Order: sequence, then C-alpha cells, then structure tokens
Amino acid sequence: MEQKIWGKTKAGEDIIVYSLQEKSGSLRAAVMNYGATLLSVVVTDKNGREKDVVLGHETAADYFDSPTYYGMTVARCANRIGGAQFSLNKKTYHTDKNDGNNTNHSGFDPLCRRVWQTCETGEDMVAFSYDSPDGDMGFPGNMHIDVTYTLKDGAIIVDYHAKSDADTIFNPTNHSYYNLKGHGEGDILDHSMIIYADEMTYANEESVPDGTIRSVAGTPFDFREEKKIGLEIDADYDMTKFGRGYDHNYILRKDTDAASEKFGIYGARVTDDSSEGAVRNAGECLSHAATLIAPDRSVTLDVYTDLPGVQIYTGNYIADGSAGKNGKKYVRRGGVAIETQYYPNAMNIPAFVQPVIKADEDFYSRSVYLFSI
Repeated sequence: MEQKIWGKTKAGEDIIVYSLQEKSGSLRAAVMNYGATLLSVVVTDKNGREKDVVLGHETAADYFDSPTYYGMTVARCANRIGGAQFSLNKKTYHTDKNDGNNTNHSGFDPLCRRVWQTCETGEDMVAFSYDSPDGDMGFPGNMHIDVTYTLKDGAIIVDYHAKSDADTIFNPTNHSYYNLKGHGEGDILDHSMIIYADEMTYANEESVPDGTIRSVAGTPFDFREEKKIGLEIDADYDMTKFGRGYDHNYILRKDTDAASEKFGIYGARVTDDSSEGAVRNAGECLSHAATLIAPDRSVTLDVYTDLPGVQIYTGNYIADGSAGKNGKKYVRRGGVAIETQYYPNAMNIPAFVQPVIKADEDFYSRSVYLFSI
C-alpha cells in the first residue's frame, strides 16, 4: 500500500491519499483521508483494458466546496431532512438549511468536508475514524464513526460502524459516481441498469419524501428488468420533472443473495431488545440493490447492501464541461451515483424504517460494489 500527501486543508492539515491493490486480482483503488473519499477505481474489462470508472476532481482543493460530493463518505445523515429539523425523544433538533428549506447531506459543514483519522492500513484496505461531538451539525450525541474500505474478490467493501453516547440518527452513504466506459467518457444514458425494487418513495419538488409509497410499475422508474438509463429519464412524469431526471430512493426487496456468503455480514442482526449495549444492523444479510452494465457489456457493477434503500442519482446537476480529474471534461449525467441508505427524511416519517441508534448501541452496516466481466 502506497501513500502520499496530496495537499493541505485550509487549516493546514495533511491530505493523504492511500493506493490500494486487491491481493488476488487487478482491482485498484485510491482513497483519501479528507472526507474518507473514494478517489479512483481502476478495473480491467473483458477486453483487457484498464479504466478508472469513478468521477473525481483534479486537485484536493477542488473537494473543499464540491457540490457533487464525488466519492465522499456522507455522514452523519445522507440525503434530505425535510424542513431542516426532526424530533427524537420528544425533543426537536434543527439542522442547516443548505438545500432551500431543507437539509441535504448533513448541512454546510458535513463530515465529508473534514479530515478523518487513519486507523489502519494494509495493501488492500484502509480504515478511517471520526469523533463527532454532541451538537455537531445539529445532531445529538458524541458519536464515534468508522469507515473501512477493503478490496476483495473484485469488489470494494465499504463498512460503517458508529456508536453514540445519546440516542441519535445515523444514515451514512458513499457518494461515488460510476461510468463504466471510464470517467470522462461521455454520459451514462447508454448504460443499462437493473434496480431490485418494486416500490419507491415519492419525492416532491424539493426532493423530499412525504411518506407516500409508489409502485414502479408502469412508470419511468421501473428498472425491474434491464433497461437503458436514458430511455425514459426525461419522460413527462412528475418526479422525473421534479428531479430533472433520476434522483430518487427505491425501497429494496431485501431478497437474500449469495453475496452474504461471499462477502460476509458486518455486525449482527438487529434484535428486538433495545437494551443498552444491543447491536444494531440494518439487515441480517446483504441483498441486491442494483446492477449497472456498460454499453458494450465489457464490465458490470453489482451493488449489495444490508440497508433498506438506494438512491439513484444520474448526475443531473453535473455542469457540462466541468473539470474532472486527469484533465478530463465532464458532461451532465456523466456518472450515476448508487447511494445505499435509509430512506430520505425517514426521521420525520414514522412509517419509514428509522435511522435511529440508541445510546451506547453499536451500529454496523456493509455495502459491496462488485465489478465483473
């Protein structure tokens, strides 16, 4: 495992990049301690060509105010909090209004724009941690968070662990954008996708769910069978118009999958017992969230998670001609983010699975990004 200093934060902290190599294969990745961010993923396709399939910025400084969140670990709470507030234990907490009247990705000073401590490194893995104090970004509890990246059997395994000394909410995600032609090689409208969900959460003009559940059947959001992303992305349908394309949460079927046997289960199943010290995990096993297929079918990405939802975002607000890494120019919809998560605004909708962890309760979650040819 190689490491290098890439730059410094505005406060003078070193930004360190770690280069990882899969032990038994050709998968390579680079991760940095700023935002516990995934910078690159180099895969070899069926034609023997190496290509970096995630979008990113040219310099470390470009990540400081990045509106795209390329590759970042978003925490404490990914996605939207309606009205920038939520109630927990009969107390109301206020978060930043950084997205109109709402909070998106934890507000103006999220953990993805801070330097994390590097805890452990190896040829094929790196682990980061962050201690977020009580009241940080408006959230209760002193929380310790760990994020670990591991390369194994053609996959990037992302493990999350958190523990707080007070009841709080926690909804982490990785915000990488994938283009299986290679980053900077045009848009992803020619990619095919499968999403393992029959339903989704309705989101309004502000991309905030109100608790309404919609079937995907007969809508532009039906990816139960393989379909080109660009086929109905601009359909005359309320939610595609609201989001300028796809930027919506799917309710995963949670079918069991052999991925759990191959990649294991991180943590333990959530118990009915909420007593102190109980272990919290979103699911007993990994299940399929989505499959992304390159236009020439030279490489496929399968995403698995133990979380209940996945946000599919097709880069609708990536600016045409914006600067990317390695001198590349990106285009609108130049990548698709597959964000495993709890449902957006869940803390304000009791019927949704709640991203709440109790005081002194361990939270574990695993998402797997498996590349194959």
